[in-house]
Amino acid sequence: MKDQLSPMDLAPSMDAVMRGSGAIGHAADAVAPCGAPDEAHRGVDQASRLLRRLFRSFDGSLAMRLWDGTTLRLGKAAAFGSEPRFTLVCHNPSVVRSMVLGRDPLRLADAYFRGDLDVEGDFFAALGLKDQLRRIRLSFRDRLGALLGALRLRGSSNARPAPGSDRVPHGRAVKAHSRMENRAAISFHYDVSNEFYRLWLDDERVYSCAYFTSPDESLDEAQRNKLEHICRKLRLQPGEQLLDIGCGWGALVCWAARHHGVHAHGITLSRAQFEYTQQRIRVEGLQDLVTAELCDYRDLASQDVYDKVSSVGMFEHVGLANLPIYLATVRRVLRPGGLFLNHGITHDEEGWNKTMTTEFINRYVFPDGELDCISNIQLGMERAGFEILDVEGLRPHYALTLRHWVRRLEANRAAALREVDERTYRVWRMYMAACALDFEAGSTGIYQILVSKPNQGEWMVPLSRGDLYVSRDT
Repeated sequence: MKDQLSPMDLAPSMDAVMRGSGAIGHAADAVAPCGAPDEAHRGVDQASRLLRRLFRSFDGSLAMRLWDGTTLRLGKAAAFGSEPRFTLVCHNPSVVRSMVLGRDPLRLADAYFRGDLDVEGDFFAALGLKDQLRRIRLSFRDRLGALLGALRLRGSSNARPAPGSDRVPHGRAVKAHSRMENRAAISFHYDVSNEFYRLWLDDERVYSCAYFTSPDESLDEAQRNKLEHICRKLRLQPGEQLLDIGCGWGALVCWAARHHGVHAHGITLSRAQFEYTQQRIRVEGLQDLVTAELCDYRDLASQDVYDKVSSVGMFEHVGLANLPIYLATVRRVLRPGGLFLNHGITHDEEGWNKTMTTEFINRYVFPDGELDCISNIQLGMERAGFEILDVEGLRPHYALTLRHWVRRLEANRAAALREVDERTYRVWRMYMAACALDFEAGSTGIYQILVSKPNQGEWMVPLSRGDLYVSRDT
């Protein structure tokens, strides 16, 4: 999972209605277009009453536009004239109905991906709604009224067909992390379209957390910073052998060869990435220094030994049960005294338990993704026989990176829809925006861990970090 992250959605708030532990507040006003009071209009009236009941105690301000154009302004703040930052657009009565009756906690995300639910205005604020909604309570009478109202609310002939695609799996498709399963999972995420990724990534095409020297720095510069930062942490020297596990579109192996004179070998399970990297090596004239291979990390040739190993945004695909195999493989191919940098996402609890977040990731984004807390990752490295030399947290950097990606994706929506279907576009937009909020909230983290393969007590890095921050111009 190229740094992939831990997403959020709006579903928890509505699931709480069924449990009696959350809902949404107060309707300040509604503006409805004129029309005969036919069955469709009665459905709108029923939905309006239901939403007012659900949102009665909500402290914020929310606008919701129904399928006939009726606009509700909901929440206590709306009652005092506060303008909503976003509008939820319900194209189908089933969206309102499922808020109360649906049992799948991800049903609102599904409605957004199908096109039954849209967001106008501040998309990040809409996703952040879930944290506020968890604090809201409904009385038993309100819960019962909401349930009865939802049962009476019928579907609509205005229901829209799902915009796309069979690319969205349901349930956890991968559990054993076999070679075949991992290859399929990587293909699902990365073989979408090279051009699709180009539209919102930086010039180097780096699909992982950038490294910002200031919040105002451009994404392109921040990604170059990150590539150089990794090379400096590995203390790369001309002529050394570098292995990059999960090389993506070849950014790091090409950068390391161009700027540090190493012989770099990258491996990936994505055929689209592999083919692009092969072309990139030829275009940049790096055939004598850089090679790429379509290869599972477990199948690395036993006779190959590297001075340095990097892994950026890859180990999240490995599976927690397979982390000992992953680390043992790195140790096997690394020479004594060699350095290994692992750059990857963590979360704030141990293990990969079934939650709404983990279900979202495995259902829509990374079928094989699994995260753990940073302390367990470090413990696993020590158990594998590595010595930990440096640990750096990059959480705010990834939040900034994700907001850049979302802005670029939104700005290139038309071009993106020429490469992927509407549903895939919506999945990526929600996933990255939700991840940005998760990193900002602190529930998801990302760390670079630098370790060495011990060699008779040898210390493989300078006594200070000063060499990491010397200007590239000096």
